[in-house]
Amino acid sequence: MTATKTLKLRVKDKHARLLSEWARAVNFTWNYINELSERSIREKGVFLSSYDIQKYTDGAGKLLGLHSHTVQQVGAEYVTRRKQFKKRRLQWRKSSGAKRSLGWIPFKSGAVKWKNGTLTFNKQTFKVWDSYGLGDYALRAGSFNEDSRGRWYFNVVVEVERKLSPGQGQVGIDLGLKTTATCSDGVKFENGRFYRDLEKSLGLAQRARRKARVRAIHAKIANRRKDALHKFSNALVARCGVIVVGDVSSLKLAKTTMAKSVLDAGWGQLKTMLEYKCDHAGIVFKVASERNTTQTCSNCQQLPDSRPRGIAGLGIREWICSGCGITHDRDVNAARNILALGHERPVVGIPFQIG
Repeated sequence: MTATKTLKLRVKDKHARLLSEWARAVNFTWNYINELSERSIREKGVFLSSYDIQKYTDGAGKLLGLHSHTVQQVGAEYVTRRKQFKKRRLQWRKSSGAKRSLGWIPFKSGAVKWKNGTLTFNKQTFKVWDSYGLGDYALRAGSFNEDSRGRWYFNVVVEVERKLSPGQGQVGIDLGLKTTATCSDGVKFENGRFYRDLEKSLGLAQRARRKARVRAIHAKIANRRKDALHKFSNALVARCGVIVVGDVSSLKLAKTTMAKSVLDAGWGQLKTMLEYKCDHAGIVFKVASERNTTQTCSNCQQLPDSRPRGIAGLGIREWICSGCGITHDRDVNAARNILALGHERPVVGIPFQIG
């Protein structure tokens, strides 16, 4: 039984100049398609498909120095994003200026070959730090991508054998700010304060206008957060057969005064990691409604008068159920209720809903 997986490898810096030239050509192609599509909608009322776009871009690869697969993939990606965002015209890709688009060069399956320790693409060879052993995989579609520091990465989809998790545990997860994730069995993933810990250094670099230093600090924050989330999610997948997560929305809360803390916690990133890792390991993964999970007693399944309520109750970390007398850790209790919802076992006070 196989599954797909995306491998990410660092491209050696000596290739950055060539990749940047191709990225500018990709931006030109995207902007041409953007204008072409908007004009077709405005004048004819016709939404161009990727097949229609290909008619207008045939031969553009030779003129721009791009692989034909890349030009086709740009058109296909444009159509996908236009449908996703439901807009007549998408944002332009900028090749210069403060809001420059990060480099992106897509390719189709079969366009990249791996031979003798190097990648061959568009009649050019590229050296990468091969930490996966690419020779063991059949390379499919992917892209070359640039990060904010000008470093390039090779991202490619491959097929791998599924490694089923031996874990049999079942866990519900309550996401929060004081503790990023609390499990129904009492295990907690403390908030690493990745951004907050380096906020002072970041501010000093920004005021000194040291752009390279600012980018480096942002990268360090992101890498520290990603490393911690990978370790936590890997440990969960190794010991569990069922994982249920609350449906709290980081995107909605990121528009409030809690934005810094919400983004620093990395809820969305954790959910994404758990989802694809569970799929790869054959684990059941669900998202359940968090409504009333904090206020409902996970023991007697009632909404007691002693429950924490509203904004005033946010500081209450432990409470005693007036119905059955049991003492609850606020977050563990919520996680247990989330797990109950994941088992399609609604409790009193919690409208059952699986996302």
